Amino acid sequence: MENKQSTDTIMMIRPVQFRFNEQTAVNNYYQKSIEGLSASEIQLKAAQEFDGFVEKLRSKKINVIVVEDTPEPSTPDSIFPNNWVSFHADGKVGLYPMYAENRRLERRADILESFQSKEGFKITEIADFSSHESENRFLEGTGSMILDRPNRIVYIAISLRTDEMVLDEFCEKFDYTAVKFIANQTVDGKRLPIYHTNVMMCIADELAILCADSIDNIEERKAVIESLEKTGKEVIEISEEQKHHFAGNMLQVNGTDGKPYLVMSAAAHQALNEEQIKRIEKHCEILSSSLDTIEALGGGSARCMMAEVFLPKA
Repeated sequence: MENKQSTDTIMMIRPVQFRFNEQTAVNNYYQKSIEGLSASEIQLKAAQEFDGFVEKLRSKKINVIVVEDTPEPSTPDSIFPNNWVSFHADGKVGLYPMYAENRRLERRADILESFQSKEGFKITEIADFSSHESENRFLEGTGSMILDRPNRIVYIAISLRTDEMVLDEFCEKFDYTAVKFIANQTVDGKRLPIYHTNVMMCIADELAILCADSIDNIEERKAVIESLEKTGKEVIEISEEQKHHFAGNMLQVNGTDGKPYLVMSAAAHQALNEEQIKRIEKHCEILSSSLDTIEALGGGSARCMMAEVFLPKA
């Protein structure tokens, strides 16, 4: 069973051909193209941001397993591994169905193999949900699902990339109960579903970051807040404007010395107000790093770049 919410070990994938992914842009409204940069300049900037981020994490005694991406096949979003894989304390690994066809190529058996042979982790079972892709049903890992591990609750904003049927299968396999809702954002004057739950909420040991305003249904909003408070979380609300700066896309990670950090991008950190920062810092130190290129072109941020590793050692 998973009795810890946070880990001191994460996997990150170093990009080799990072770029704007037109296949995900159709419903990821956070992606923007950057004019005037060549493909090699974009890759260079993304790699520099990635390396700077890893260095900051390691300076706080966070164990980062860096996996090099491969040039072929082309996987422009490989920098966001938390969508295709999850690693659990009982030795189970989840593999997830992905909306964009070029993101399906990110699932790599060689990574799981090296986790066992090189990193010394024990994998007892692989729960592979990817066959749902053939029916156009998707569940993009811990992008779609915010896991409260000790309480076995999964918070989930239903969208095109987050299918209820696959979710029910996950809950049965991993023994979770779901709190479901619809989270929206305004795009060209319309309220449209947010593509991933992890851009509007985050759960740490003692606190939860929540963009409650994105949950338009008042009953659903109330149910989410009540569930968070009942499990002892201090709920820190962020605005929709702050969410646009990835202030919901955070993850608590611990140093190997046990010290907790709430990890986020520099843009997310700058978007927070003094009171929110003070409330967060009551519980853990903030660790932020500049990810401007990755955020603009990838439409994802710090949390998406980190796949938490809870696997037991062999």
